[in-house]
Amino acid sequence: MTTVAEKKMTPKKKKLIKVLVSDKLGAAGMELLKKEKDLQVDEKTGLPPEELKKIIGEYEAIIIRSGTKMTKELVDAGKNLRVIGRAGVGVDNVDLPAATKRGIIVMNTPGGNTISTAEHAFSMLMALARNIPQAYQSMSAGEWKRGKFLGTELNNKVLGVVGFGRIGREVAKRALAFQMKVLVYDPFISREGMGQYPVEFVDLKSMVKSADFITVHTPLTPETKYILNAETFKICKPGLRVVNCARGGIVEEKALLEALKSGKVAGAALDVFEKEPPVDNPLLKLPQVISTPHLGASTQEAQENVAVEVVAQVADALLDRGIRNAVNLPSLDAETYKVLKPWIDLSEKIGALHSQLFGAEIKTMTIRYGGMMADYNLRPITIAALKGLLSPICGASVNFVNAPEIAKERGVAVNESRSTQTEDFSNYIEVEVASGKKESHRIMGTLFGKEFARIVRIDEFNIETEPKGYILFIQNEDKPGVVGTLGTILGKNKINIAEMSLGRIQKAKKMMALTVVNTDNEVSEKVLSEIKKFPPILDAKVVKL
Repeated sequence: MTTVAEKKMTPKKKKLIKVLVSDKLGAAGMELLKKEKDLQVDEKTGLPPEELKKIIGEYEAIIIRSGTKMTKELVDAGKNLRVIGRAGVGVDNVDLPAATKRGIIVMNTPGGNTISTAEHAFSMLMALARNIPQAYQSMSAGEWKRGKFLGTELNNKVLGVVGFGRIGREVAKRALAFQMKVLVYDPFISREGMGQYPVEFVDLKSMVKSADFITVHTPLTPETKYILNAETFKICKPGLRVVNCARGGIVEEKALLEALKSGKVAGAALDVFEKEPPVDNPLLKLPQVISTPHLGASTQEAQENVAVEVVAQVADALLDRGIRNAVNLPSLDAETYKVLKPWIDLSEKIGALHSQLFGAEIKTMTIRYGGMMADYNLRPITIAALKGLLSPICGASVNFVNAPEIAKERGVAVNESRSTQTEDFSNYIEVEVASGKKESHRIMGTLFGKEFARIVRIDEFNIETEPKGYILFIQNEDKPGVVGTLGTILGKNKINIAEMSLGRIQKAKKMMALTVVNTDNEVSEKVLSEIKKFPPILDAKVVKL
């Protein structure tokens, strides 16, 4: 019989941290996860959302791939969730705002499938050049038609690479080994830092006119959607071949279909589609199109890499060994994070605003802190600005951990300065971005109270606007009728104005204005074109934050 004293002396069994794996992971990742003695690992894959919702409240972490959709409903049901680990780059199947609001760390594995995707893209390029899939189908049908599948060499051909991130660079290396001439279009990269790559940086129009092959390696963002479209195919070199192993929607499928039918484009190799799976897609019926079912990262090595990476990251976060590749939260203690969070959010939005308003080759980013802001550890705010600046360019692969490294890879210098001078505000941050074109732009922001973020200056213009939702930026000569005409155009198109701010300066004996309009709904390209037709308006852009 056990005495009361003996019971008190018996150590309590340590409570295990429960982790749910809801999508199939690589064996090496599962093995590593199960070796963690402080974790209880449950592998329950393929659960329908309603079943997952019933059990997710028991777990402190969930590890997913693309199969599980972490909607707001599921995130809210995970009452004990601390970490969501995504084995892969994209986190579009996770409701980031819902997770961030609840303080759940969302992490991805941005580097695990770089080589696999690059190799697949180059394999598709080679197969496209030599008609390998078509010849195989012919042979399978019992035919022997050598003359039907005349191909083209890669040697001495021009390859256009759209997007020169990690995958784009790996593709370029392989192309150079095949004696191809490589042209690169990436308006956001600093060319000075790319001297080790024997490639030529050009604008998109020059690339399209010169390239025999074009391969795209960018995330899908408002800036890259339909970057290859009807207009680019009109001016392309006859016989162009297109490869897309990045994201559906970067190449406009309707325009590609017409260019293929007309013969202007000789062929296309597609691993991704605007709608997946591509049911009844007419592109798949053309003999000059080869396709695969989104296999870019589908290699044993890539799956094992991302599985091992995400497992290690999740375990480290749960066991307080550090946070890596968090896409939504910087590493701060709870009290400091509470103070700095509004500034972190503002800084990230200022960075994103820079990219969308002034998108160009980025050479340096300088962030200045004024007032009492200078008293804090401001590194997370600087990284937030960098993340905001790079995310519209690089997509989900950018997070609070790797943003400085990605900036370094792209040749972007980052400077930070502090000042106790308050200017017009007790606290402020100002982000200045300089491009390779020897021009720079500045955006200043502050908080009203402790949490109400406002953009208060853009270059020389003093304004006041909330960095949220859809924002219309208009540069115009300060003449009567601009605001009235703008209101009429927006009203006619059922676009409601939420807020409006106007800044004015004198330039070369002319009064110039910057009109900033927050709208309740998106301003389409058609409406934007209509606005630009009004003579006093010099430029108009729409930003989404």
